[in-house]
Amino acid sequence: MTKERYQQIVDELLGRLDSELNVILERTFPGKRLVGGKYSMSTHSITMFTDNVTEQCFRMYGKAECLPEYFRVVLAHELGHAHDKELEVLAGRLDEADIEERSRLMLRIEENAWKFARTILYDVAPAFLKEIERQSLAPYYKAVEEESVPA
Repeated sequence: MTKERYQQIVDELLGRLDSELNVILERTFPGKRLVGGKYSMSTHSITMFTDNVTEQCFRMYGKAECLPEYFRVVLAHELGHAHDKELEVLAGRLDEADIEERSRLMLRIEENAWKFARTILYDVAPAFLKEIERQSLAPYYKAVEEESVPA
């Protein structure tokens, strides 16, 4: 997918929200994890990692034909973090929390973002969205169950 096509998707979703949030397109996340997008509270911006999103899509579906829709879902999730009214409070509580509470807080943060994403992705196939959400939340549910911190 071209950088122009990614930007079209960004502009479309931001337009749905009448938002002027800064969304930066980069190729890869600098760490070892396969991160598709990252919201920064300090700069109130989102960075989307296009090669990582492509790899995630390929791993999940074995092909890249659904990449535009997959990218929309990941971006909508990050927009969910950016528009989460609870995020600052929940994130602030993470530092003081024990492992059990930390995993619950992290799950709540992720669930909030997915709840928001669903409200702006009204034209995405529900089964497609639900599967991406399920896989994204799985490590958080596992961490709560095992009283550990998600990897």
